[in-house]
Amino acid sequence: QAQLVESGGGLVQPGGSLRLSCAASGSIFRVSFMAWYRQAPGKERELVAYINSIGNTNHADSVRGRFSISRDNAKNTVYLQMNNLKPEDTAVYLCTANMQTTSKTPASTYWGQGTQVTVSS
Repeated sequence: QAQLVESGGGLVQPGGSLRLSCAASGSIFRVSFMAWYRQAPGKERELVAYINSIGNTNHADSVRGRFSISRDNAKNTVYLQMNNLKPEDTAVYLCTANMQTTSKTPASTYWGQGTQVTVSS
């Protein structure tokens, strides 16, 4: 069984920085697409950034230039460096990945449990 575990959330002042991590563990054969979403209270889940297996990335307009997604394939881990944080970035941040657990099983989408990011003075 594979799983994703996020870490790195917390409370930060406006203008501050945080780095989120999401590690895939368990029985993993291949990890392809990885991404970060966020969901604020009363709002729909929003795609923040994604990265494919060869490192191509895309970021939402609302975070471009402030956030940066990256991954370490050897560790099956994806990161989200968040700089110049704003109160409107406050949300639960969730990691997702498309993974195969064996060479014979189709890829499935997995989700982490989420980590809270609060930007407030």
